[in-house]
Amino acid sequence: MERSTVDEPAAARREQRAVTFEGFVAARGDALWRAAWLLNGDHQLAEDLVQTALGKSWRAWDRVGPEAFEAYVRRAMFTTHASWWRRKWRGERPTADLPEGPTPGADSSARLDLVIALAALPRGQRAVVVLRYFEDLTERETADVLGISVGTVKSQASRALRILCSSPHVAREEHAGG
Repeated sequence: MERSTVDEPAAARREQRAVTFEGFVAARGDALWRAAWLLNGDHQLAEDLVQTALGKSWRAWDRVGPEAFEAYVRRAMFTTHASWWRRKWRGERPTADLPEGPTPGADSSARLDLVIALAALPRGQRAVVVLRYFEDLTERETADVLGISVGTVKSQASRALRILCSSPHVAREEHAGG
């Protein structure tokens, strides 16, 4: 049976969408992964989180458009992270393979201290800190991604920074450098 000409434009649109979506993932995938890693501190969970958010967002590519798609994916990523956090079990997972070692020349102790300090924050404050200070989003952009008001972004950031400044992990870095 021969395909009708009505299906061809739809197939062409799907193919173009895939190429454009793939281009987005290639261009912004690393930045999305970094944000996911800062949220949970685990390489594999960060990959899973980004893949899940992209999978949820894929169908909205045409509706949202490329200009707003990153914010849409980030919102999906942060809401997915929140839903995963609500799960009861967050225990360790045994593995036969050891994690990768530190990158030569990288200050892994400072990174670890930062991850430990971030992990101590409530998830809402952590999301605000990651978006505002690691992803360099404005207060308005952060509010849009998280679906909260700008005032909530400001108050969450203020509380989080107060906690981070009093953290022994962050304080130790300040004194070690001075």
